Amino acid sequence: PPDALYNARVDFTFAQRSVNKSIDQLLTKEQKTELKALRAGKKTATEEKSLDDASPKVGAASGVLSEEELEATSKRKKPRATLADDDYKKLAAELRAQYAKPPAEWPAPEIDAEVKPRYVEIGVLSNVSYPADNPYSAVKAELGKKLFFDPRLSSSGQIACASCHDPDLALADGRSLALGHARRELKRNTPAIQNAGFLKEMFWDGRATSLEQQSRDVLLNEDEMRNTSEGVRERLTKIPGYVSEFEKVFGSQEPTIDLVSKAIATFERTLTSKRNTFDLFARGESELFNDAAVRGLHIFRTTGRCVNCHNGPTFTDGLFHNEGLSNYGRKGEDLGRYDVTKKPADVGAFRTASLRNIARTAPYMHHGMFDLETVLSMYNGGMPSVKRKPSQANDPLFPVKSPLLKELGLNEHDLADLKAFLETLSETRTRVRPPELPVDVAKAE
Repeated sequence: PPDALYNARVDFTFAQRSVNKSIDQLLTKEQKTELKALRAGKKTATEEKSLDDASPKVGAASGVLSEEELEATSKRKKPRATLADDDYKKLAAELRAQYAKPPAEWPAPEIDAEVKPRYVEIGVLSNVSYPADNPYSAVKAELGKKLFFDPRLSSSGQIACASCHDPDLALADGRSLALGHARRELKRNTPAIQNAGFLKEMFWDGRATSLEQQSRDVLLNEDEMRNTSEGVRERLTKIPGYVSEFEKVFGSQEPTIDLVSKAIATFERTLTSKRNTFDLFARGESELFNDAAVRGLHIFRTTGRCVNCHNGPTFTDGLFHNEGLSNYGRKGEDLGRYDVTKKPADVGAFRTASLRNIARTAPYMHHGMFDLETVLSMYNGGMPSVKRKPSQANDPLFPVKSPLLKELGLNEHDLADLKAFLETLSETRTRVRPPELPVDVAKAE
């Protein structure tokens, strides 16, 4: 059976690593160098392919570490010492006093030199800015909400924006990979669109530079809503309620795809964070954090290095980073940002996800493979570091992991504290009821 074969391959890989560790302990430094050279010299291209075919389908995206990743794992920093319970309580009290001050007076964050010029402190969100060519109006947002929930915008009449961005699922879909037209599985996880109005580039690879473009691209994507500009116009023209609403909002009875995109984008910009414990804490209510969350906040900003990428009120720098999860040269390969820019430095880079409401938007990463505990553990280990095979020695597109990712050496108590802090970003649940949609001509008759 497939599961037995899979488990046998994994057991073999770990047994092999165990044997190698035992041998490593018996060898001198010189012998280790000679053995490493000998092993490298004996591997031909044919043997490389044979080993690759015979080995379990491993790697970060499969949830099983490859040989190279296992080697990196075996060399990880040792977790720092765990403190006594009283010492953890004392630390929390000291940190609470420091973080009870305004954010501008919080302890200095631990960030790399390249991050300092663009670093923005985490904190409370400001108001969303609306573009000059698509200003906010309540009637436009209400029209956009109806279009967001209306499956008639898709060619099949079965998929709405809300099908993947479900308000009851924190504006995501709870799936590893999104489902598109005819329930076809797409290649990436559905990103939550809450606070998308603060972003400059949309999608995991940043191929859209506005929410208007984002909504239009989804409507026209043959794997998603699979419609056309003319198809959208014809469908909505047959719905009298929409014709009159477009005239009221835009002064035109012609529901073009550009106007549809503007209405949807306006509604999406209203989908911002609501009340959560972190925001109240940042406003001065320091007693709302338990001890674990206070320690977790400090780890997040310092030894956890999280704010190098997850900074600012949105908890994302909005940039693209390679985390070693592209599966380059393997099944499930995803080149990420490179497909948009064609720059070798962007191979395997994906947009930093916001951490607001993170505990409710699992599973995580662009391929939707991990739960929160796994993600924290992987970041603690510095994320996978895949080595070049001999056949990739001169490959100009071989992905290079971001230098911002480093081994942390956090212990289990630290990781639990970090998780406790992330859970303070969960929001009070608010019910977003689907609006009543206009009736089309056929049903009206």
